Amino acid sequence: MPRAVRFDHYGGVDVLKVVEVERPIPGPGEALVRVKAAGINPGEAAIREGRMHERFPATFPSGQGSDLAGVVEEVAGDVEQFEVGDEVIGFTSRRASHAELVLVEAEHLVPRPPGVSWEAAGGLCIAGTTAYAAVRAVALARGDTVVVSGAAGGVGSLAVQLARHAGARVIGLAGEHNHRWLHEHEVIPLSYADGVTERIREVAGEGVDALIDTFGQGYVELALALGVRPERIETIIDFQAAQKYGVKTEGSAAAANAQVLAELAGLVAEGELEVPIAHVYPLEQVQDAYRELERRHTHGKIVLTP
Repeated sequence: MPRAVRFDHYGGVDVLKVVEVERPIPGPGEALVRVKAAGINPGEAAIREGRMHERFPATFPSGQGSDLAGVVEEVAGDVEQFEVGDEVIGFTSRRASHAELVLVEAEHLVPRPPGVSWEAAGGLCIAGTTAYAAVRAVALARGDTVVVSGAAGGVGSLAVQLARHAGARVIGLAGEHNHRWLHEHEVIPLSYADGVTERIREVAGEGVDALIDTFGQGYVELALALGVRPERIETIIDFQAAQKYGVKTEGSAAAANAQVLAELAGLVAEGELEVPIAHVYPLEQVQDAYRELERRHTHGKIVLTP
């Protein structure tokens, strides 16, 4: 029997278990994918802990995970765009990708381009589409200066690259151990420290046009202090500040579709976008994977491999 991650009540990482489940059977419009890699995301931890119960309640026993990459093992009779053996990248909205076999709507799958590793493919969708939506939300134009908080994290590391791809000048806030990587990707690195507002002003010169907050903890207020207009501030995490100040909160849902995913996968294949992989864990070490994620100091994505 295939294995999958399950939890039967809200709590810390210790509620996560890897159990045997029934083999899924594709329904209309679905493909059964044998997972090669699946990314993990902060939102999944928040759901598991019950912090998102009002917006995204869990039904127990609950599965977990959205990102995935793998090989098509079976398709429903009405699925024509994929066949058994195809290598695919995709996502599921059923909290189910942390498993060996996953049912996915065929419309949520795209071919895995040659040269895109399984780990990068499996960790691409949620972080990638969130970064894509964030960059689009602040309407970057060539020559704009944008600040990105959490610039080396799962979303931030992709957002800084997409912002550079759009022609913007990017200031990335990150720990010093990530500054070399930011330099290599033509991002101006600054450390989190007292006086960061003044140091941003010094580096920005003529001012900051936009800010993308992937970290929370006051960066919406920092953007306002820098004179950034609310409509050019995007946060993916500080929803309280967003409501208070009227800034944007376009998350992955705003860009989570096969067209955007295929575009991002193409950029990875062409060497225009790197998906940094912080750590790869086997499925049975899912608790360890989330312990590392929840420390919030990783560079790039953490990925599970069934």
